[in-house]
Amino acid sequence: MTKVGLGSHPFFLGFEQLERLMERTVKSENNGYPPFNIEQTSANSYRITLAVAGFAEDDLSITVEDRQLMIRGRQGEEDDGRIFLHRGIAARQFQRSFVLAEGVEVSGAAMENGLLHVDLSRAEPEKVVRTIQIDRR
Repeated sequence: MTKVGLGSHPFFLGFEQLERLMERTVKSENNGYPPFNIEQTSANSYRITLAVAGFAEDDLSITVEDRQLMIRGRQGEEDDGRIFLHRGIAARQFQRSFVLAEGVEVSGAAMENGLLHVDLSRAEPEKVVRTIQIDRR
């Protein structure tokens, strides 16, 4: 059986990378922790907000590689002799990934009241019209 995708259709020349991005997005783990919001803050900017109660700034890392935003959290082991009768606040590590569109960049990140805000912005696309010369052979 042959796999038919965007890259194999004759009207979608050069869209193989888009197909790979879609496959990577589908494969990314989606376990629901930590909960997050994505909001559009203007015509060309977005904000991802993750609920990271209990995590310090040093426990979090934000990286972008090959247009994939990775947010990881890992708390250090604290063995200060506390005995929990009930432990309902999650202290497990996490990894959240988001695939960024072409031209979308991370413009900053901030912690506020147990929420991690990651701001994204999209550069204005250049509207260029080019005339292509036809060579005589």
